[in-house]
Amino acid sequence: MATAELSRQACAITVLGGPTAVIDIGGLRIVSDPTFDDAGPHGYLTKTAGPAVSESGLGPVDLVLVSHDTHPDNLDERGRACAEAAPAVITGPLSAARLGSPAVGLAPWTSHRVPRGDGAGDLTILAVPAVHGPEDGDRDADGNVNCEVIGFVLSGQGLPTIYVSGDNASIRTVAEISRRLPDIDAAVLHAGAARVPAKFEGRPLSLDSRRAAAAAAVLGVEVVIPAHYDGWAHFSEGLADLELAFHEAGLSSLLRTAPHGTWTHLRR
Repeated sequence: MATAELSRQACAITVLGGPTAVIDIGGLRIVSDPTFDDAGPHGYLTKTAGPAVSESGLGPVDLVLVSHDTHPDNLDERGRACAEAAPAVITGPLSAARLGSPAVGLAPWTSHRVPRGDGAGDLTILAVPAVHGPEDGDRDADGNVNCEVIGFVLSGQGLPTIYVSGDNASIRTVAEISRRLPDIDAAVLHAGAARVPAKFEGRPLSLDSRRAAAAAAVLGVEVVIPAHYDGWAHFSEGLADLELAFHEAGLSSLLRTAPHGTWTHLRR
């Protein structure tokens, strides 16, 4: 059941369920991949739980990040309304063309700056690549597996650098991001090993738990906040699988698994 209100924080992240995270940083409230519908069917996908906090409990949202707009488990109907009401939306170029204003489309390795709410300059949002399925999956005319998806890296003076993976299943892609950006402090990883039988022989469309642990090791981050592992029926691995994978990898100290709607505070 959704809580009434989510208080503002100085520098913290919380996951609300599914892929949806709220990031308070630099005096800005940022929502990634907003999904606020109640449980129920969404075409060939089924939502099994609503968010821990409804969109009305967010207060003013300064920026919305949409890794992709074509799948309802990353942008459902009320999530789309939340994005459309925000003053700024960052997404991929194809998604931006479909969403229209105020969406800004970024190709991988391009960036956009937003004035910080704390008056200390700008927050830089860098788009990074994501592969929404197996590396050897068939690619469309634009070179995408499944569809266009991007991740995000947030950075600014005096702030921790945060990676939000989007629906990426590729460790090679994580390695490329780490090579180019070796100083990432925290990662929001979309896990859950999402599977749809009709796609890629049912192979994972997002990180499975072992790959999430491997991604954490490759990135060298201090904090991993998992998302995208519950709330939808096609997520084949849950929190227990993540905890086991991180334990077996010797990385349990990195994993933050607070209840949805509970803040994880980051060091500045």
